[in-house]
Amino acid sequence: MEVILKKDVSKIGKAGETIRVKDGFANNYLFPNKLAVPLTSSNLKKSEEEKQRTLLGSQKRKAEAEALKAKLDNLSITMTVLVQGEDKLYGSITSQEIAASIKEEGFDIDKNSLVLAEPLKSLGIYEIPVKLHPEVSAKVKIWIVKK
Repeated sequence: MEVILKKDVSKIGKAGETIRVKDGFANNYLFPNKLAVPLTSSNLKKSEEEKQRTLLGSQKRKAEAEALKAKLDNLSITMTVLVQGEDKLYGSITSQEIAASIKEEGFDIDKNSLVLAEPLKSLGIYEIPVKLHPEVSAKVKIWIVKK
C-alpha cells in the first residue's frame, strides 16, 4: 500500500514523503496514530499544498531572522556589576540576565536562543551567539564592567 506521511516516522521516512508499506502496518499503526494517509489524488494535492505553505512560512521566518541578525550584530550591551577584590563577580551573569538586557534595548530574544556554555563570572568583553533560526545565528557583544 502506498501512503503519504503526515509526520516524520523514524526509520520509515519524513513528513510529506510518499512511501510503500505493508497493508497491516499502515492499517494498524500509521493510520490510527495519524502518521499517514492513503495515497489518493486529493490527499496528494493536500500534501503538496501543505509543503508549499510550510516552505513559504520557513522562508518568511528565515528572512525575518536575517533582518534581526543584521541589527543584533551591531548591538553592544554594557552590564555594570559589583565585583570582589580581583575583578571577580559576586555572582554570575546568566543567559536570563543577558536576555533581559537585550530586551531593554528593544529586541525580544528568548533566553533559550542564547548559546551560553556557562554563566559569565569575570569582567571583560564577550561575544554571545544567538540562535535566531536553524540556519541563522548572530553575535551580541556584551561588555561586563564594574560599578
